[in-house]
Amino acid sequence: MHQKHVKSVLNKHKNRDNWFLDDYSVNAYEGCSCNCLYCYVRGSKYGENMDEGFAVKANVLQVLEKQLQLRAKKNEYGFVAVGSSTDAYLKYEEQYRLTEGTLKLLLKYRFPVFISTKMLLIKRDIELLKEIGKAAILPADLQGKLPSGVILAASVSSLDEAVTNMLEPGCVPPLQRLKLIKELREEGFTAGINAIPLLPFISDNGEKLDNIIAAAKMHNASFILTGGLTLFGNRPADSKTLFYKFLQRYNAALIPAYDKLYGDNFYTSHQYQADLKKRCADLCNKYDIKNSIL
Repeated sequence: MHQKHVKSVLNKHKNRDNWFLDDYSVNAYEGCSCNCLYCYVRGSKYGENMDEGFAVKANVLQVLEKQLQLRAKKNEYGFVAVGSSTDAYLKYEEQYRLTEGTLKLLLKYRFPVFISTKMLLIKRDIELLKEIGKAAILPADLQGKLPSGVILAASVSSLDEAVTNMLEPGCVPPLQRLKLIKELREEGFTAGINAIPLLPFISDNGEKLDNIIAAAKMHNASFILTGGLTLFGNRPADSKTLFYKFLQRYNAALIPAYDKLYGDNFYTSHQYQADLKKRCADLCNKYDIKNSIL
């Protein structure tokens, strides 16, 4: 663990994210204690996402304030994804409180917020998030389409703890994440399930997929977002390598199916993605739950 200084921390996207509606992202930490083996950061252009490489961005709040001040002055408001390449509420947040500091600045400059987490520490900031929701200035094209300036989500890739204990060793169990969403909804938030990634042949079809979407509805989720699994890289710490090691432990019989599905690619085929999208849409219709935020 070490500290680093950054020159910039508020990242402006070329285009608004279609799933999460964010125009900006900010990460107060580098690396993640969740240690999800499939994390898109591992092996991708964003670099390795390993707990042992964890870093605190020591000057993040000072840099962020300058950037927010400039964007606000130009009236360039948009949703800020807090913790896009690392969980905003990873275990070190309890000590460093940089996510809390980030949220206070977003409140000060009235920026709306999106957060997806696999941890329960977000409950600490419920009152702060309520203040942001009331004060935030939405982009002009989203005004009137959302009840407040805060969108929250809990990530769920599978409901099977035998799977998540191996794949997501630093996270709370999936049932606790579902209960978290129910609590956040009771507090008045727009809060849903981020079922990205769904795991091929493990949680992406049949009863397993049905159960995930049914559980989202049962816990009063505002929406459920669904998407497939990307597997980057072939180095020892890359997600494809680590996921194949998981398959060897979990069910080695699935490996040929994964070889056929991915081959030398990081992504599944367009046909698979279209089929998954249809399965999810059909189930969302069945359980009367939105499969998008808007």
